[in-house]
Amino acid sequence: MRKQVLIGSRGSTLALAQASEVVKGLRELAPNINCQVVSIRTKGDAIPESKENAFEGKGVFTKEIEDALLKDETQIAVHSMMDLGTELPAGLTIAAVPHRADHREVLISRNKEKLDQLPGGARIGTSSPRRRTQLLATRSDLQVLDMHGNVETRLRKLDGGGCDAIVLAAAGLRRLGLEKRITEVISTKIMLPAIGQGAIAVETREDDLETVELVSRLDDKSTRRAVEAERAFARKLGANCRTPIAAYARADGSRLAIDGMVSSGDGRMLLRSHFVSANPEPEKVGEELAELLVRKGAQFVLEDA
Repeated sequence: MRKQVLIGSRGSTLALAQASEVVKGLRELAPNINCQVVSIRTKGDAIPESKENAFEGKGVFTKEIEDALLKDETQIAVHSMMDLGTELPAGLTIAAVPHRADHREVLISRNKEKLDQLPGGARIGTSSPRRRTQLLATRSDLQVLDMHGNVETRLRKLDGGGCDAIVLAAAGLRRLGLEKRITEVISTKIMLPAIGQGAIAVETREDDLETVELVSRLDDKSTRRAVEAERAFARKLGANCRTPIAAYARADGSRLAIDGMVSSGDGRMLLRSHFVSANPEPEKVGEELAELLVRKGAQFVLEDA
């Protein structure tokens, strides 16, 4: 049995909170193992906030962490599932997807106004095309402003008057103990989340069978099925981190239900579909939803975006 496990993670407060969840789970499984978190600075962490949009592809928050794993400098990598590309580097595997936290989006407003209470022209801060398009599809009278940075930075900008409200992931706020800041939890009928939102990916090398066996015991099968369907949906559509698409899947016994969305950049063209399947392969369920949206014109909508 391995005596020490080095766990690679980004160094942000939220990333370290996620890594701590994994450490807690591993210590419960193997109390004698010494788990040490190694903070790794990624390319995404070095991007000036004003230039975040210059990087279109996945991997800016994961590549350096995965490189350390491949070099055996660490045995485990912990990522936000949202940051992880739909195609993994050769030799790596997602050994566990622990139970998913809250998948929804939340609104935080300076005057405690909910989304339908915000005055016309209210300024909403977000750098996410997915959030932008769904906000505008619901409230075309709002101003959506680019806002970058981590959770704490965005809250400071809001408090400083940089905007009237911001939209963030519920899971991140709860993991940071900031749930009291939430003004409103936004229904998925209004805003679908990012692919894998609220879920953590625990990555290992495929040939490190001892670590794979240990980490796999953290896996939540229902969460994994849902996330695999969402990731297959994004992969089928050829999405990257700047593509305004969203999906949320959930297991219901042997069946898997999934909602998906694609949108134009201004939110004027937005397609949503709901699909339920008993197919035992979650990837096939996600692909079928993508094909359903393609038949409705998804590729033309995404080209416009």
